[in-house]
Amino acid sequence: MGTGTPVSQPLIHDPYRALRFRNFRFLFLGTFIAAVGEQMVNVAIGWELYNRTGSSLALGLVGLVQVIPTLLLSLPGGYLADRFDRKRIVLVTLLIIMLSSVGLTVLSFLHGPVFLIYACLLLFGIGVAFNNPAASALLPQTVPESAYSSAATWSSSSWQLASVLGPALGGLVIAFSGSATPVYAFNVGAVLIFTLLIALLRVQPREVPALPPTKGFASLLEGVNFVRRTQVILAAISLDLFAVLLGGATTLLPVFAKDILHVGPAGLGWLRAAPSIGAITVAFCLTYLPPLKHAGRTLLLSVAGFGLATIVFGFSRSFWLSLAMLFLLGAFDNISVVIRSTLLLLRVPDFLRGRISAVNNIFVGASNELGGFESGITAQLFGPTLSVVGGGIGTLLVVLLIALLSAEMRRLGTLQGKVERAPKMLPDP
Repeated sequence: MGTGTPVSQPLIHDPYRALRFRNFRFLFLGTFIAAVGEQMVNVAIGWELYNRTGSSLALGLVGLVQVIPTLLLSLPGGYLADRFDRKRIVLVTLLIIMLSSVGLTVLSFLHGPVFLIYACLLLFGIGVAFNNPAASALLPQTVPESAYSSAATWSSSSWQLASVLGPALGGLVIAFSGSATPVYAFNVGAVLIFTLLIALLRVQPREVPALPPTKGFASLLEGVNFVRRTQVILAAISLDLFAVLLGGATTLLPVFAKDILHVGPAGLGWLRAAPSIGAITVAFCLTYLPPLKHAGRTLLLSVAGFGLATIVFGFSRSFWLSLAMLFLLGAFDNISVVIRSTLLLLRVPDFLRGRISAVNNIFVGASNELGGFESGITAQLFGPTLSVVGGGIGTLLVVLLIALLSAEMRRLGTLQGKVERAPKMLPDP
């Protein structure tokens, strides 16, 4: 009694850790509002172009003109995010995105030429290609290292919630107004709000290596080389790449809704919403659960669960079973997203965050687009059931292969730890 020795208290897991920081709240809220606007525009673009052209090819070109800038400009965008002020880059690129939305609003209102709509979408894609690496690399400057896992979880749940609310709101606005113009105008306001919130950020100083930067084209590939050398990050990104590339159930949902499950447009809406609802549910669960103790094993099991749910969905002829499997698809996918995002925050030194984010964006963007193409081709050749089931089996084989080849992934424990750093640091240029 009265020794004066403090009694150690057990650490209490705080599910709202990241949200307690002003800068992260601003970034989180702005990202959510902008994501809702973007999802609304995705609905409006498809509705307007198909109404005006009656062509399925016109819809396919939407993805093409937006993925090309991602593939061509993400690496330069990542390099800029690592060499210059990330907040300024985000502000400039948001103005570019806002300009494209203003163009879509005017063209929709005046029934302008369709090729100019694609020009606006191309401008939007260019803005996003430079914005994403800078915005992703900016996130760690809004919270301390101890809140990285919480920030990754809340950021994921924000995007998933927007992917549910955005299409629904976009459809309602079009239904009540009979036009896509108000949707584009709403997105202008959403991007403006995001811009104002970013302008109010007071971010932490950046870490910049004292060593001179790599010159020329090699500097763009530093992120690629880092991923190639870092086994656990390469394994995590590869798992996501092949799971999305092979597990194409969501791409073929219109086919399953109409020809297999016979549930019509209303059923299709529920099928499309189910993965995001599953992702949101598991995201909120992860915020309340303590940090994962066996992150590598959990990541492998979650991707394997994704593959199994894909196989069951492919064989299912019951609407409710299919709905449940899609819910699980979203849940398992979000577990892998949170683990991968936290891993990238902890294992990537700050001076490379932009370029690593660019590599990740290319992998995700390419896998989404190519995965949809692969699912369409295999469904045309072998039927939708074999296409989906084969993709699920392929996903399981990839998990098995990575589990066998990556001992570091198998041994990966808690994601709470010290952040990788450059050896010497200088002030932000």
